[in-house]
Amino acid sequence: MRGMKPYLAIFSARFRMMLQYRAAAIAGLWTQIFFGMVMIMTYEAFYHSTHQPEPMSFAQLASYVWLGQAFLALLPWNADLEVTAMVRSGAVAYELCRPIDLYNLWFMRAMAWRTAPTVLRVVPMTLLAMFGLPLIGLGAWRLHPPTPAGGAAFAGAMICAVLLSSAITTLLNIILIWTISANGPVVMLIALVTLFSGMVIPLPLFPDWSQPILMALPFAGLVDLPYRIYVGKIAPGGVPDVMLRQLLWTAALVLLGRWLLKRGMRRVVVQGG
Repeated sequence: MRGMKPYLAIFSARFRMMLQYRAAAIAGLWTQIFFGMVMIMTYEAFYHSTHQPEPMSFAQLASYVWLGQAFLALLPWNADLEVTAMVRSGAVAYELCRPIDLYNLWFMRAMAWRTAPTVLRVVPMTLLAMFGLPLIGLGAWRLHPPTPAGGAAFAGAMICAVLLSSAITTLLNIILIWTISANGPVVMLIALVTLFSGMVIPLPLFPDWSQPILMALPFAGLVDLPYRIYVGKIAPGGVPDVMLRQLLWTAALVLLGRWLLKRGMRRVVVQGG
């Protein structure tokens, strides 16, 4: 535990710093409410235009959409701006002087960066989607509460999703060592995360032939699998498999990130030689 103390201190300091951006969180909250309602209206039109059985009920789909908006900040679709600036300016050399593991340092920074904005938005978004919509006559669009067992399983899956998201974010930060600009990797990651996580289109709505491919990728563990646990589309017996898949992908990405960071530090050039 003593060895983890500096990393926990880094996480705590970064987390508290990110909690200061309350105005941005409030602005993002109303934006996400708008987009959530637009997405639900679109899906409602699709559901009313077909008589074919759907893989998810409309109530489950509405809850899925609101969860996506509530946990939007958790998605790893951008690099840490401070790490990006340090790599480009050469200030990353100061990071190398710290008597701690650089990968663990960046991982803890990424974890705080993903969780703090999420904490600011998830509570008001949940309250508005669960209790506010019925008050204005939109009860069919509301976020339905989970069962006690489903809620506990969802919490465990979301903890694993935080670790997976932090591992992807840290990997993206490390990739910046090899690139002049962060724009290319970030744009590619946005496309991959948005499409293959279920953020825009729930993965059960994809064609049957694509399901094995989607489930083989790490992105389903960020959105689709935890949210399907919440809405009851994944039975309690399938929860251990979901969490194991998330943790295995996290471990694989951590090992890849450590290997790339070790190679990158051998060739990194900073100002001054």
